[in-house]
Amino acid sequence: MNILMVSLGCDKNLCDSETMLGILAERHMNIVNDEHEADVVIVNTCSFIKDAMEESINTLIEMGQLKQENLRYLIACGCLAERYKDELLAEIPEVDAVVGTTAFDKIADVIESLIAKDQKKEFFEPVDRLATSDARRIITSGTFMGYLKIAEGCSKRCTYCIIPKLRGNYRSVPMEKLLAEAENMASQGIKELILVAQETTCYGLDLYGEKRLPELIRKIAEIEGIEWIRLLYAYPEEITDELIETFRDEKKLLPYIDMPIQHCSDSVLKRMGRRTNKASIKEVIGKLRNARPEIAIRTSLIAGFPGETDADHEELMEFLDEMELTHVGTFTYSREEGTPAFDMVDQVPEEVAERYRDEIMELCMEISTDRNEALIGQTLSVIVEGYSPDEDVYVGRTYMDAPGVDGLCFFTSPYEPISGSIVDVLIEKAGPYDLAGSIVQ
Repeated sequence: MNILMVSLGCDKNLCDSETMLGILAERHMNIVNDEHEADVVIVNTCSFIKDAMEESINTLIEMGQLKQENLRYLIACGCLAERYKDELLAEIPEVDAVVGTTAFDKIADVIESLIAKDQKKEFFEPVDRLATSDARRIITSGTFMGYLKIAEGCSKRCTYCIIPKLRGNYRSVPMEKLLAEAENMASQGIKELILVAQETTCYGLDLYGEKRLPELIRKIAEIEGIEWIRLLYAYPEEITDELIETFRDEKKLLPYIDMPIQHCSDSVLKRMGRRTNKASIKEVIGKLRNARPEIAIRTSLIAGFPGETDADHEELMEFLDEMELTHVGTFTYSREEGTPAFDMVDQVPEEVAERYRDEIMELCMEISTDRNEALIGQTLSVIVEGYSPDEDVYVGRTYMDAPGVDGLCFFTSPYEPISGSIVDVLIEKAGPYDLAGSIVQ
């Protein structure tokens, strides 16, 4: 049985997809990359915002057309399946089964059920269950980086977010299991380990009664082969002094943090259901920069949240101009059914939200350009990702750049550096996103 996996959405979804691939391989099912060779296509869907939902639906329809060729079964997994299982089965008849967010570890049983011609089409578990498997996860990045999902779900109730309904309350993965998985990933050649969860900073609170992210980082740093550890999705109100000290003291932990703040206006943050305020956010940024002056801070923002005024937007622009964050991802508010924000009054017109977004992006591009140009003449460590024959340059990333969302570093070299190796590059050119230079021998 040939299986094709299509993973959509976030890196946490990718971890689930890679776990499913490991389970299927252990059950002697053949993994393929060509959709025309597949007997079964599994689409791990996303429905966090409207655009992601549309991509998931379009992918299912596109894969369903393969049933005119050799495709036997089409399976929808993930958030869209959890959220709209009845609609998927009714409106996309090519879908043979839907699998919920906490039942993906049953994927081999699902396929065997379809082969046996069972009538069951829905495979779901309680939303607060922690899906787990001892199968050797198959890393699909094709490079020397991989994601380690340290927790599932979220116990925060931000008013714009549907995730707690789809993935349940926060559940930490036991530390011994994470360390075993990190060892496995290192044995597969992973050099850069990226810690992810809906919120990484609360790791351990539900299992151990205290936050244990610093301890987890220190233990991962002891694993031979892991050279870089990158931390994503750290909510500012949960960043402890111990975690900041870990940034200062643990050299394998990159001076990089993804800290989603969504806004800085206290009134907007309150309507969002966020558990912080502008003063606290600025305080955390200051502490991080004191501990690691070179730290790269990425954040995400929502433009046009219900009730946001021009004054709120200007306050955010002033905040960004003052803070000079390294990377800023900005999205217009997506009105999601089933969330408190969906029914809020004072919905912001789409054209206003888009104007807010565009102005933020323009400002952040100027800040990014100035910051990158200041790097010219410096030597930075770069993890090598490959070679671009069209430009005759090698491609990699600095500590400041997470894969897929941040910039790249293009560099020349008189010899062929090994992919996955970490080399020193002299920065000679800079743009708003990417850097260019030459390897230092």
